Amino acid sequence: MIDPDGKQIGIIATKEALATAADFDLDLVEVSPTANPPVCKIMDYGRYRYEQTKKKQEAKKKQSTFQVKEIKIRPKTGEHDLQVKISHIKKFIGRKDKVKVSVLFRGREITLSQLGMDLLEKIIEETEELAAVEQSPKFEGRTLVMVLSPK
Repeated sequence: MIDPDGKQIGIIATKEALATAADFDLDLVEVSPTANPPVCKIMDYGRYRYEQTKKKQEAKKKQSTFQVKEIKIRPKTGEHDLQVKISHIKKFIGRKDKVKVSVLFRGREITLSQLGMDLLEKIIEETEELAAVEQSPKFEGRTLVMVLSPK
């Protein structure tokens, strides 16, 4: 058992510990139930719960969150349209989001798979200072997919 000042009192019976806590007008809180014998501390339980919730909130604030944004292009996408898509990718990467770039093939366009690979290579070259390739280009059915993440 540990008293409110943080000093170790020692191993005592549960009834004695509860009586000691009542003398301090505080609660007996089991701090480490897995220890042998379990460790208890005399403290204000309401304040203890409040501090625990504050710690959880601080940990949540420090977590970084990101989204996966998707950019869809076709194998015959024009140069200007491609530059617009690349500017969108750079904006998303600047906001620390991951970007999934998809090249959609319809019908007989699947024969133009090399054209789709060339488009993705061009996107990689244009964004290499900001983004790293997390998932290299690969086919998922009739779609060529690549994932970029911020450096």
